[in-house]
Amino acid sequence: MLVRQALAIDISRAPDRTLANLMRQRRARWCRARTDDRCVTSSAELPMTRRHLLPFGFLLARAVGFVASASAQTPATVTVKMATLVPENSSWFLVLKDVAAEWHTLSGGKVRVLLYPGGRQGDDPDVVRKMNLGTLNAGVLTSVGIAEIERDVYALGIPMAFTDYDEVYAVLERMRPKLESQMEAKGYIVLNWADGGWNHFFGQAPIRIPDDMKRMRMFNWAGDPKTTEIWKQLGFDPRPAPSTELGMGLQTGLFEVFLAPPQVAVIARYFEHAKFMTDLPWQLLLGATVIKKQTWEQIPAELRPRLLQAARQAGTKLQRVVRSGGMRDIDAMKKTGLTVVPVDARARELWQRMAESSYPRIRGNVIPAGAFDDALLFRDEHRRQLGAAKK
Repeated sequence: MLVRQALAIDISRAPDRTLANLMRQRRARWCRARTDDRCVTSSAELPMTRRHLLPFGFLLARAVGFVASASAQTPATVTVKMATLVPENSSWFLVLKDVAAEWHTLSGGKVRVLLYPGGRQGDDPDVVRKMNLGTLNAGVLTSVGIAEIERDVYALGIPMAFTDYDEVYAVLERMRPKLESQMEAKGYIVLNWADGGWNHFFGQAPIRIPDDMKRMRMFNWAGDPKTTEIWKQLGFDPRPAPSTELGMGLQTGLFEVFLAPPQVAVIARYFEHAKFMTDLPWQLLLGATVIKKQTWEQIPAELRPRLLQAARQAGTKLQRVVRSGGMRDIDAMKKTGLTVVPVDARARELWQRMAESSYPRIRGNVIPAGAFDDALLFRDEHRRQLGAAKK
């Protein structure tokens, strides 16, 4: 009855043009779904006079307001599509799965996280491109993926510049506010920081000193030609490719050596085709969980602090899982044929000298100069504080 009366009004004589146009749109939508005489324009339509203005506005407000209120009473579910290279059913994936379930519970079902593990959405740079396009809106990224957004993160992976986990995370804590601010300005919110463990060289032949590796075809992450060029300048043979092609490349002979943490090597079973691991921590494989700022802001503001806290607790849990599992994973690989190649003091000095010789090439090319300098400055300050505390 309400809509019938509204349709009977002579819209063309409405004194308010905006109101008239809106009413025409409402009438047209109604008529497209109807074939009865209520939608036939007739010269007998009711005339619009001042005494009809109040009922006209009332009927229109009721008709429009009904639709708006119905929409407002149905809260939208925010779907977060999150991709990662982490293999399905690994200990890392189970942590991600738990936090996805926790987000759903904490939000009362208003936030749903869909996980795409195992590189199904491509390599880290592919995931970032898809987030930029809008087909994904979150990712668990290594530093290679994060660097697609903000290259300062590479400063936490300067080769052989850090001695242990605590040192890296002490520097990260100093750099984190600026890093996260820069990433937010580029449209990304950092939910947590974690890591995959210390990168080691895995080869199809023993690698004790740098010269041993110069004769081998080396996997290098695609999309970073500057890093590839630096490896070449140092006398190595890097072969750029997506990490999703590493396993097959080792089997076909395309690659003979790669850098990865033991946890990654055992989970992805890369070590089965590269049975020698050099006992030398090269750099920490840092990572972070990020979400598009646009998606984050679609989540009700009152829910965000609780979801952020849950994500950060998951990041801390991932750190513990990785630290506690490192030696266990090495032992598991040794039982199935892995040989750990020892590195004595002389060999370590050769690696340190080679790594430091790359610093002038890395600074300002691979790693922005300011971030490079800050990382070493904060590292040295941390070491001085530790030294003072021991005295």
